[in-house]
Amino acid sequence: MSAAILTARALLSNLTPLKSDCGRLCGGACCQGDDATGMLLFPGEEALYTACSFARVLPAGFSLGGQSVSLLVCEGRCERENRPLACRLFPLFLRFREDGTTRVVLDRRARALCPLTGYGLSALDSAFLDAARTAYDLLLADPACAAYLRDLDRAFRL
Repeated sequence: MSAAILTARALLSNLTPLKSDCGRLCGGACCQGDDATGMLLFPGEEALYTACSFARVLPAGFSLGGQSVSLLVCEGRCERENRPLACRLFPLFLRFREDGTTRVVLDRRARALCPLTGYGLSALDSAFLDAARTAYDLLLADPACAAYLRDLDRAFRL
């Protein structure tokens, strides 16, 4: 697994979208999954979950950045320090503009789960947003992660 992923995970280890536990607003809706619903793992991140007690890794059934993607399906409670990067970034998404620049936006796919998406980015903790932007910048400096993020944006563009 790349140093970029490990550093990005560390940046977001103690931050969440709100200064308090945002899961109390929705009953941890983003922590519930089934065989088709979970969080996508970044390239190589599945190695951290081979002996995981709170979730299981499943193939997502598609590839991003030229690599097969895995899905981490949580059983509702996790060891917070072991959350995957996608959970740490949720409900954010990196959008690529036509000129190649990026912007951090609220993930449209999160609307069905996350009540925070109705309030816009300004409702989120600024420290969380800053750390997420820094994490995305680190990931973009890693070729495999950059390809993954570009393909993810293309795949989920609505």
